[in-house]
Amino acid sequence: MSLLFSKSGKPCLPAECEGMEVRVQSSICTGEKTIGFYDRQKKQLVYTELVRSQKDIDAFYQKYGLKKP
Repeated sequence: MSLLFSKSGKPCLPAECEGMEVRVQSSICTGEKTIGFYDRQKKQLVYTELVRSQKDIDAFYQKYGLKKP
């Protein structure tokens, strides 16, 4: 867990995710939704998490100290 928090105890972004956008994607087959940081060069999500409800999306933003759009 120490990788995601700065010395001050505040959540921070992983270094490789700086400048990436947060995106929610839905599976074509199952409809399962995931949220993560979108890497435009690789065209894939990184640091993905399963989304079951809006609470999961809110928790993702809070975990990385981001403001919701």
